[in-house]
Amino acid sequence: QLLLLAWRKTILFQRFPRAQETPSTRTPVNPNDVAILKWYPANTVTQFKTGKFPAGVAFDGQNIWVVNNLSNDVTKLRANDGGNLGTFPVGKQPGSIAFDGANMWITNSGSATVTKLGVSDGSLQGTFSVPASPTGIVFDGKSIWVAINGNSGNELVRLQVADGTILSTVPLINGPLCLATDGTNIWVTLATINMVAKVQISDGMVLGNFPVGEHPQGIAFDGTDMWIANVGSATISVLQVSDGSLVRTITTGQGPLGMAFDGANMWVANYDAMTAQEFRAIDGTLLGTFRLPSQPSDAAFDGANIWIAIQSTNVIVKL
Repeated sequence: QLLLLAWRKTILFQRFPRAQETPSTRTPVNPNDVAILKWYPANTVTQFKTGKFPAGVAFDGQNIWVVNNLSNDVTKLRANDGGNLGTFPVGKQPGSIAFDGANMWITNSGSATVTKLGVSDGSLQGTFSVPASPTGIVFDGKSIWVAINGNSGNELVRLQVADGTILSTVPLINGPLCLATDGTNIWVTLATINMVAKVQISDGMVLGNFPVGEHPQGIAFDGTDMWIANVGSATISVLQVSDGSLVRTITTGQGPLGMAFDGANMWVANYDAMTAQEFRAIDGTLLGTFRLPSQPSDAAFDGANIWIAIQSTNVIVKL
């Protein structure tokens, strides 16, 4: 999903000393939350080193995994304290990552492969060839789905978890990037045509292509609706999963990219604005805007905290 960032503005390096919530969105401190060290408005940004140009982020139930696009490896961090548990080589230009309950799957756009790593020790479980330029990846509970965005075609491929065999291929219109699932369907952002495709898991049927904002990339499910980050228009399109109808459009900071749902609220990483924003899922209300050290990419939730990869400074922050 991060391979198309080259069209964005030249990266600017700027540091901010701490996370900061804007006065207009400040909420009262809950003493109970403070007592248990849960996130609260005065929280500062905690940073941990990763490899070069961290991209995709995933949580395995205990640890955070970070895909490093320029060092061609994956970093495993202990979620409770950020301790580095290992760095594991993958293919060329890795971008996205998904957890199947036992293994991590990573797309390598530069080598047209998908790497499977065991979560216990990062051991290589397999490297599987796919059509050129795999981008997004998601696990549907049984199979792994991979978006293919390249000269060989614009499609989804479904892989067997056991051995990476390609089980089926679903043609798409153009520009597939990021994937999410609602449990019944796979949703795919089609960046070059400003749409999102809905694909039925059971048979691979494309159930619809729905218009969203400009250059959609990140996508996440809140349990009811699908959220799509529109990088080019600095908005989020919230779609009803039943029919793809637009529920609301939310204005964000510049360059919304990665997203993570914490069970109640949706967090959005704004690449150009160098901020994270928290929105209440039920109505899209902005709950807070937080400064980050530099340009963020992907995000993940570990059950207590939000983790956001910061590309230009090769760190991941914990909020």
